[in-house]
Amino acid sequence: MDSCKVPPYPTAPAARFLRYWLPVLLWMAMIFSVSSDRQSYQHSSRFFEPLLRWLFPNLSTAMVGEIHHLFRKTCHLTEYAILGGLFRRAIRQPVRPDRRPWRWDEAGLALALVLAYAASDEFHQIFVPNRSALVSDVFIDTSGGAAGMLLLWLWHKTFKTG
Repeated sequence: MDSCKVPPYPTAPAARFLRYWLPVLLWMAMIFSVSSDRQSYQHSSRFFEPLLRWLFPNLSTAMVGEIHHLFRKTCHLTEYAILGGLFRRAIRQPVRPDRRPWRWDEAGLALALVLAYAASDEFHQIFVPNRSALVSDVFIDTSGGAAGMLLLWLWHKTFKTG
Protein backbone atom coordinates (compact mmCIF):
# COMPACT_ATOMS: atom_id res chain seq x y z
CA MET A 1 0.00 0.00 0.00
CA ASP A 2 2.96 2.36 0.44
CA SER A 3 3.30 2.60 -3.34
CA CYS A 4 0.02 4.56 -3.41
CA LYS A 5 1.35 7.09 -0.94
CA VAL A 6 1.82 10.57 -2.41
CA PRO A 7 5.34 11.96 -1.85
CA PRO A 8 5.38 15.04 0.41
CA TYR A 9 7.21 17.13 -2.20
CA PRO A 10 6.92 17.19 -5.98
CA THR A 11 9.24 14.92 -7.90
CA ALA A 12 8.26 15.80 -11.47
CA PRO A 13 10.62 18.35 -13.06
CA ALA A 14 7.79 20.81 -13.79
CA ALA A 15 6.51 20.60 -10.22
CA ARG A 16 10.04 21.07 -8.83
CA PHE A 17 10.51 24.06 -11.11
CA LEU A 18 7.28 25.64 -9.87
CA ARG A 19 8.12 24.96 -6.24
CA TYR A 20 11.77 26.00 -6.21
CA TRP A 21 12.64 28.17 -9.23
CA LEU A 22 9.44 30.09 -9.91
CA PRO A 23 9.79 32.09 -6.65
CA VAL A 24 13.34 33.02 -7.73
CA LEU A 25 12.13 34.21 -11.12
CA LEU A 26 9.24 36.17 -9.61
CA TRP A 27 11.60 37.88 -7.15
CA MET A 28 14.02 38.67 -9.97
CA ALA A 29 11.13 40.21 -11.93
CA MET A 30 10.23 42.32 -8.91
CA ILE A 31 13.82 43.56 -8.63
CA PHE A 32 13.85 44.31 -12.37
CA SER A 33 10.62 46.29 -12.05
CA VAL A 34 11.95 48.43 -9.19
CA SER A 35 14.99 49.19 -11.36
CA SER A 36 12.71 51.17 -13.64
CA ASP A 37 12.55 54.94 -13.88
CA ARG A 38 9.38 54.90 -11.77
CA GLN A 39 11.47 53.73 -8.78
CA SER A 40 14.40 56.08 -9.37
CA TYR A 41 15.86 58.26 -6.63
CA GLN A 42 14.03 61.31 -7.97
CA HIS A 43 10.66 59.57 -7.93
CA SER A 44 11.04 57.89 -4.54
CA SER A 45 12.17 61.17 -3.00
CA ARG A 46 8.79 62.69 -3.91
CA PHE A 47 7.13 60.30 -1.47
CA PHE A 48 9.80 59.41 1.06
CA GLU A 49 11.25 62.84 1.82
CA PRO A 50 7.88 64.59 2.48
CA LEU A 51 6.95 61.67 4.73
CA LEU A 52 10.19 62.11 6.69
CA ARG A 53 9.59 65.86 6.96
CA TRP A 54 6.06 65.25 8.21
CA LEU A 55 7.24 62.68 10.79
CA PHE A 56 10.31 64.67 11.85
CA PRO A 57 9.79 68.36 10.99
CA ASN A 58 13.07 69.46 12.60
CA LEU A 59 15.34 67.35 10.38
CA SER A 60 17.65 69.31 8.12
CA THR A 61 17.41 68.93 4.36
CA ALA A 62 20.83 67.27 4.36
CA MET A 63 19.76 64.76 7.03
CA VAL A 64 16.56 63.95 5.13
CA GLY A 65 18.67 63.28 2.02
CA GLU A 66 21.07 61.06 4.00
CA ILE A 67 18.22 59.06 5.54
CA HIS A 68 16.61 58.65 2.12
CA HIS A 69 19.90 57.41 0.67
CA LEU A 70 20.41 54.99 3.59
CA PHE A 71 16.83 53.73 3.21
CA ARG A 72 17.33 53.01 -0.50
CA LYS A 73 20.62 51.16 0.11
CA THR A 74 19.02 49.15 2.92
CA CYS A 75 16.28 48.16 0.49
CA HIS A 76 18.98 46.96 -1.92
CA LEU A 77 20.59 44.86 0.81
CA THR A 78 17.26 43.36 1.82
CA GLU A 79 15.99 42.51 -1.64
CA TYR A 80 19.25 40.78 -2.52
CA ALA A 81 19.42 38.95 0.82
CA ILE A 82 16.01 37.51 -0.05
CA LEU A 83 17.19 36.69 -3.59
CA GLY A 84 20.22 34.87 -2.15
CA GLY A 85 17.98 32.84 0.14
CA LEU A 86 15.66 31.97 -2.74
CA PHE A 87 18.62 30.93 -4.92
CA ARG A 88 20.00 28.70 -2.18
CA ARG A 89 16.58 27.14 -1.61
CA ALA A 90 16.23 26.44 -5.33
CA ILE A 91 19.72 24.94 -5.53
CA ARG A 92 19.30 22.79 -2.42
CA GLN A 93 15.65 21.86 -2.96
CA PRO A 94 15.05 20.97 0.70
CA VAL A 95 12.59 18.34 1.87
CA ARG A 96 11.24 17.69 5.36
CA PRO A 97 12.90 16.58 7.44
CA ASP A 98 16.08 17.86 5.79
CA ARG A 99 18.98 16.81 7.99
CA ARG A 100 21.63 17.28 5.33
CA PRO A 101 24.62 19.32 6.52
CA TRP A 102 25.16 22.90 5.44
CA ARG A 103 27.03 23.03 2.15
CA TRP A 104 29.16 26.03 1.38
CA ASP A 105 29.27 25.14 -2.30
CA GLU A 106 25.47 25.66 -2.46
CA ALA A 107 25.79 28.98 -0.65
CA GLY A 108 28.68 29.99 -2.91
CA LEU A 109 26.74 29.18 -6.05
CA ALA A 110 23.75 31.13 -4.71
CA LEU A 111 26.01 34.10 -3.97
CA ALA A 112 27.61 33.89 -7.43
CA LEU A 113 24.13 34.00 -8.97
CA VAL A 114 23.28 37.03 -6.80
CA LEU A 115 26.45 38.75 -8.04
CA ALA A 116 25.59 37.96 -11.67
CA TYR A 117 22.05 39.24 -11.30
CA ALA A 118 23.19 42.37 -9.45
CA ALA A 119 25.65 43.13 -12.26
CA SER A 120 22.99 42.54 -14.91
CA ASP A 121 20.57 44.79 -13.01
CA GLU A 122 23.12 47.61 -12.93
CA PHE A 123 23.80 47.07 -16.65
CA HIS A 124 20.04 47.35 -17.27
CA GLN A 125 20.03 50.69 -15.43
CA ILE A 126 22.41 52.17 -18.00
CA PHE A 127 19.44 52.27 -20.37
CA VAL A 128 16.87 53.60 -17.89
CA PRO A 129 16.29 57.37 -17.69
CA ASN A 130 16.96 58.88 -14.25
CA ARG A 131 18.92 55.80 -13.16
CA SER A 132 22.65 55.29 -12.98
CA ALA A 133 24.67 52.12 -13.04
CA LEU A 134 27.10 51.97 -10.14
CA VAL A 135 29.69 49.31 -9.39
CA SER A 136 29.22 50.19 -5.72
CA ASP A 137 25.57 49.07 -6.00
CA VAL A 138 26.74 45.67 -7.26
CA PHE A 139 28.88 45.40 -4.11
CA ILE A 140 25.96 46.49 -1.91
CA ASP A 141 23.62 44.00 -3.59
CA THR A 142 26.15 41.19 -3.32
CA SER A 143 26.73 42.09 0.32
CA GLY A 144 23.00 41.69 0.82
CA GLY A 145 23.23 38.22 -0.72
CA ALA A 146 26.15 37.40 1.58
CA ALA A 147 24.19 38.67 4.59
CA GLY A 148 21.31 36.43 3.53
CA MET A 149 23.66 33.43 3.36
CA LEU A 150 25.08 34.29 6.78
CA LEU A 151 21.59 34.48 8.28
CA LEU A 152 20.67 31.13 6.71
CA TRP A 153 23.88 29.55 8.00
CA LEU A 154 23.18 30.87 11.51
CA TRP A 155 19.63 29.50 11.29
CA HIS A 156 20.99 26.14 10.17
CA LYS A 157 23.57 26.05 12.98
CA THR A 158 20.96 27.03 15.55
CA PHE A 159 18.12 24.78 14.46
CA LYS A 160 20.00 22.07 12.48
CA THR A 161 17.70 22.42 9.48
CA GLY A 162 18.34 22.36 5.75
